[in-house]
Amino acid sequence: MRKPIIIAVLCICSFSVGLTQSKFDYNANCFQAFQEINKLKLKTAQLQVQKLQLQQPDNLIPVLLNNYIDFYTLFFNEDPSDYTKLYPQFQERLNLIESGNKKDPFYLYAQAVIRIQRATIQIKFGHFWDAGWDCRKAFLLLKENRKKYPQFSPNDLWFGALEAGIGTVPKGYRWLTSLLGMRGSLTEGMKKVRNYTNSADPLAKQFNAESVFVYTYLLYYLENKQDEAMDFILQKKLDLVNNHLHAFMAANLAINHKNVELAKAIVTNRQKSADYIKLPIWDFLMGFVKLNHLELTEAIQYFEQFTKTFKGTFYVKDVHQKISWCYYLLGNQPQAEAYRQLVLTKGSTISDADKKALKEAKNNYWPNNLLLKTRLLSDGGYQLDALKLLAGKSSNDFVKESDKLEFAYRVARIYDEMGKKEEAIKHYLMAIKIGENRPEYFAARSALQIGQIYEERGEKQLAIQYYERCISMDDHEYKDSLDQRAKSGIARCKGQ
Repeated sequence: MRKPIIIAVLCICSFSVGLTQSKFDYNANCFQAFQEINKLKLKTAQLQVQKLQLQQPDNLIPVLLNNYIDFYTLFFNEDPSDYTKLYPQFQERLNLIESGNKKDPFYLYAQAVIRIQRATIQIKFGHFWDAGWDCRKAFLLLKENRKKYPQFSPNDLWFGALEAGIGTVPKGYRWLTSLLGMRGSLTEGMKKVRNYTNSADPLAKQFNAESVFVYTYLLYYLENKQDEAMDFILQKKLDLVNNHLHAFMAANLAINHKNVELAKAIVTNRQKSADYIKLPIWDFLMGFVKLNHLELTEAIQYFEQFTKTFKGTFYVKDVHQKISWCYYLLGNQPQAEAYRQLVLTKGSTISDADKKALKEAKNNYWPNNLLLKTRLLSDGGYQLDALKLLAGKSSNDFVKESDKLEFAYRVARIYDEMGKKEEAIKHYLMAIKIGENRPEYFAARSALQIGQIYEERGEKQLAIQYYERCISMDDHEYKDSLDQRAKSGIARCKGQ
């Protein structure tokens, strides 16, 4: 009997909130709830926000906080049933925000944040055109807000992030940003985000957990300052035990940075209280930790647990491919084939990793056993172990042209990671020579890597030459993402 009464009371309160909300009061209690949200302690935060709405029915900040809760829920878990239930509330909250005080800097800012969050979720669920229009609207809202309230520092985080992202859109998609009326600059956008993240401004400090998350990813991927991004995480002394958002970020980037030992420590040592949202992503990350150390049986267990609990589509094909690889390397070809069939039927092809997994499954392509082990160890940061596997080998030891190409690329990557740049360049050039007109991504990635080496040396014209060479290669895997990274490199070298 109590439950219906409570629901009725909340409905009445919600209705009254809709009638009376008018101001944006980002007070201490709102800040406390925001902190809990950005730790992904969503159960705790939800109770705090509900209390705020009862105590402060005319305050619109809890509306924005509720959107953060739904955003993180949908972003990490991609549950279609949650999407059906929660997604319509994004528009309802926009309507509520628009009823607020138009002279408050949070008025346009809150609308922009909700639209950015909605756009991100639309991308997750494959609605790219709608996402583009939301990004456009958010961009214009923030642009207007910066003119009206130049001292309102939170504008800079999201305007800068959008500006940086737009500034690195590949040439083939510039028509879309032009159509949407958005112009960007990687240099100017990153300057805004960087200054905001390191600012002593009171609001910037209060939103620091969020800005650190955004800035680190942009630093890692758009500016390609991977070592600097990892150093930034350590210098900031982020709480990677109690803040699950930062723990996810650090572990995810550690894996991409070929430091699976760090990722393993972060995932293992995180606080496991029931107050945090339950995330299948931890099993996903641990699957890669095990895979990249060739602990294949354990990798299968973590990946299979991920596929059982994750309701979304991102990286599902990729994970089934990785399970099939594990069985393949273990010599269990029937199970390897069974999981390859799941690559064909499960998940989506929004991410490049999923596209590649599907392509290989359709072609019934199985990688060379030795090269696959080398790749996995190298991707985990175990360069000496990877190099030992290739000791005494040359491209002549491989029959297939695709294997000769991959051998050159793998050796180059290992030398690159070990700091032996001249040896790396030599083998990258060999990979470009073999694979420039082939469908594999190795040649384009080799050109990108050479560009990065020359950029780090300050030889910017040579860097631009190889970035442009990367972009010039067509019809290969990872075309969009490699072009994006090359475009970012050119923008950095030109100071744009």
